[in-house]
Amino acid sequence: MNLHEYQAKSLFAEYGIPVPPGRTATTIDEARGAAAALPGEVWVVKAQVHAGGRGKAGGVRLCRSQQAVAEAAAALLGHRLVTKQTGPAGLPIRQILVESGSAIAREIYLSVLLNRDSGRIAFVASAAGGMDIEEVAAREPEKILRIDVHPAAGLQPYQCRRLAFGLGLRGGEVAQFERIARALYRLYLERDLSLVEINPLIVTASGELVALDAKINVEANALYRQPALAAQRDEAQEDAHELEASRHDLNYVSLDGDIACMVNGAGLAMATMDLIKLHGGAPANFLDVGGTATAERVTAAFRLVLSNERVRAVLINIFGGIVRCDVIAEGIVQAVQQVGVQVPVIVRLEGTNAEQARRTLAASGLAITAASDLTDAATKAVALARAAQVAA
Repeated sequence: MNLHEYQAKSLFAEYGIPVPPGRTATTIDEARGAAAALPGEVWVVKAQVHAGGRGKAGGVRLCRSQQAVAEAAAALLGHRLVTKQTGPAGLPIRQILVESGSAIAREIYLSVLLNRDSGRIAFVASAAGGMDIEEVAAREPEKILRIDVHPAAGLQPYQCRRLAFGLGLRGGEVAQFERIARALYRLYLERDLSLVEINPLIVTASGELVALDAKINVEANALYRQPALAAQRDEAQEDAHELEASRHDLNYVSLDGDIACMVNGAGLAMATMDLIKLHGGAPANFLDVGGTATAERVTAAFRLVLSNERVRAVLINIFGGIVRCDVIAEGIVQAVQQVGVQVPVIVRLEGTNAEQARRTLAASGLAITAASDLTDAATKAVALARAAQVAA
């Protein structure tokens, strides 16, 4: 689960990480009032959306008067922001963050995340912070610094100093950096986070380190332990299909193709999508119904994938290990009858009670295309989706 910048900065302040003075606003008058209440004569107005690249997309605006703040608020509130991460539809801007401007001398990148290769929490930093950090990582990886934290020892002072010196910090800046790093480590552990990112962490003209931006991702599987964070979820920033899937405990990710996939197991789902691409098609989604799929869950999955207007075929690929194929078959028949499926349905079932499942599908009298194996299923799905597109 993602947090907005203002929510992340509230956590930063709670843990003693310096942030600029700021206030949120949902109206033009509130934005003007925020600027009047904040110190300084320069303000930054930031669209609050769950996406990076806001600055390049016009979602971050420097204002030198309260009137300019009001104009920036008018240009952002109620509109949608399109960045490289949002897709062409963009995300709705329902609130903005108004902050006092900062005297920036340097910009640094700093993040905390799980290094899955080592199974340890990692700090990643670069002296080349700012909007183009992705390009730095791709073109000049030697400028990216990283340390892994041993879970028994925790973050050590020498590791903080190693990063600080590598970033070119000196004197009192090093001590400030260590305090920030230690606070981030505590925040990451205590709030069950999967990512904390500050881009940029600035060094001001007076030598102070300040988190100018803040990005926090909360581990979804730990939300039951973080009710206060779960309550801050902004569903308006989430894909409607993915949100509906989460309500049925389905693992779903929207994609841009026209062949809906319904698979049990993440690895099998990835393989299914790969084969669709290999044979010239494009998957419309990733959907893992899980190992405890029921007829009701399959019906919910059908409704979910068919709510995507681009879908021209549905490919069901089930390997019955924990889940029984006959249960899935009953769910497919029930779903096709209840939902009123108007697109081709291709089914490949293997594993526990697969023969019984095939008999159930054959006896249903429904227009369901059986596939002998995964390759056969993928080629049939691509062909039927193309035919449906031509017919349309």
